[in-house]
Amino acid sequence: MKIIIMGCGTSTGVPMVGCDCTVCRSDEPRDKRTRASLLICYNDHAVLIDTSTDLRTQALHHNIRRIDAVLFSHAHADHVNGIDDLRGFHFLHKEIIPCFASPATLETLRGGFSYIFNENDGSGYTPLLSAHEISGPFELFGRTITPIPLLHGKTASLGYRIGNFAYLTDCNAIPETSMELLQGLDLLVIDGLRWAPHPFHFNITGAIDAARQLKSPRTILTHLTHQIAYSDEYKLPHGFELAYDGMEFDL
Repeated sequence: MKIIIMGCGTSTGVPMVGCDCTVCRSDEPRDKRTRASLLICYNDHAVLIDTSTDLRTQALHHNIRRIDAVLFSHAHADHVNGIDDLRGFHFLHKEIIPCFASPATLETLRGGFSYIFNENDGSGYTPLLSAHEISGPFELFGRTITPIPLLHGKTASLGYRIGNFAYLTDCNAIPETSMELLQGLDLLVIDGLRWAPHPFHFNITGAIDAARQLKSPRTILTHLTHQIAYSDEYKLPHGFELAYDGMEFDL
């Protein structure tokens, strides 16, 4: 299984529009962060987690030739607004891509992007996605996908576990029942927004505490703001790393 962090940035991306801070002006390539998304490749299939606002740029940069399924974490703009960029794959392969999400997320997506899921009479637009509500673990291309319910401020999001890998973006707490689903990981990618506390995201300290409870031997912090410089990675404890766009893993 190959994992690619397509984007590791928060909702503004880094550099942030109009900002002249040290990180936004940095020449370090790993300080350039597109909006958060992740690609998992296994059994000759490519599964995308979230259609980032920067999906087209990410797909071109990584030479992604097809997407076979999409998993959505939640319906915030930076995680779904690249949904129309799936159209290019449809033009090439003429396939409707299955997508999986919570009922609440699918309701928002259908409301905001109805043409993605339905062919309106006379529009000429072919649906791009077929929607599948998640109610628990499910099989996808020969592997079990386990959705992980998370708290994202006063709303909810979903993380995903595949084998001994888990991706938990946009969260500030992990319910006890979800902690039980995350035992025995080899690799964890988790929201670690910034050093200072935030009401809707783990800060770095919170992410470290959560990963230590899970005893993850390797933890990658993602969804990073411009308040984190990649050069600060040395401040993290052993076993913890900062994500960067294009970071790859083989499990």
